[in-house]
Amino acid sequence: MRLLYITNGVNGAGGLERVLSVKASFLADHLGYDVTILVLNNQDENCFYKFSDRIKTRSIQVGGNPIQYWKSYKKGIQQEIEKIDPDVISVCDDGLKGFFVPKILKSKRKIIYERHVSKLIEANENDNFVKKIINKIKWMAMESLAQDFSKFVVLTHGNTNEWQSLKNMMVIPNPLSFYPDQTSTLENKKVICVGKISYQKGQDLLVRAWGIVNKQFPDWTLELYGKEDQAFLNTKDLDHVNIKHFPPDPHIEQQYLNSSIFVMSSRFEGFGMVLIEAMACGVPCVSFDCNYGPSDIIEDNVDGLLVQKEDISELAVKIMDLIKDKEKRIRFGKSARENVTVYQPTEIAKQWDQLFKNLV
Repeated sequence: MRLLYITNGVNGAGGLERVLSVKASFLADHLGYDVTILVLNNQDENCFYKFSDRIKTRSIQVGGNPIQYWKSYKKGIQQEIEKIDPDVISVCDDGLKGFFVPKILKSKRKIIYERHVSKLIEANENDNFVKKIINKIKWMAMESLAQDFSKFVVLTHGNTNEWQSLKNMMVIPNPLSFYPDQTSTLENKKVICVGKISYQKGQDLLVRAWGIVNKQFPDWTLELYGKEDQAFLNTKDLDHVNIKHFPPDPHIEQQYLNSSIFVMSSRFEGFGMVLIEAMACGVPCVSFDCNYGPSDIIEDNVDGLLVQKEDISELAVKIMDLIKDKEKRIRFGKSARENVTVYQPTEIAKQWDQLFKNLV
């Protein structure tokens, strides 16, 4: 079966690129799919993550003012579709333009949309009235255009709440990018958080919670792994926090294995890849129960702990709960590693394979 992914690029270090590298490579290497990835402006060069050698990539050039950009995007996609002649097209573009692909093609081809983020990615608590209105109009347009796809795939059951009018929606979670043979000893007095240091990921909330934790457990450390935004975090809150890697770390697996607790402090999520990665390493997680993802992944008080979103005091209490109780860390870590096997690439690929075959 010929499968075409349409996305902006695959050379970045984000979650979408990582997921696509795992998923597309598995389909090509193990299930015999003829996979092509179509990108913009040669963003398939110098990939951060490893893609199967069996995957073909193609690029269309876009640019200029908005009208010129749209014309080149539309023409490029139409031309490449004719050349590739895919059985199924999957659009992996969280921006607005990707929603127009069915109208661009004007054909009966089977086209899937993969939504990798929450609508909240567009919003900020400091947005003014005009920005809020623009976001609402954009979301309404997306929801209307989304009905043209053969299937609209979201990552969690919580995500379905954002697209309530859609009848073509289904849930397929992200696959694990690794499942190591070894697990963390949970002996190191280290708590980690992985993700771009930003408003969405909420490390400003975490470092404030850590100020409470540090007073009780000064021998424990908090390490933040991710690209740093110097203007985002208040430096006075960072006295007892280590920011370890400014660029993304392609070998982050080892950092999970060296830690004893993982914390996700996001204000909102599309899924939460870092949670399943930490759990695969046998590391118990503490996470805000934000929209959306953590409550789909973590079974509270079984393989991790959920915290009321943006409750800094409760976050500190739950972190200290795991610091004080090594037996609980071990029990949660073991359950986490067992429960996260449902996200193995083999299991997730089965769901995609069944969807593609049902459509064709």
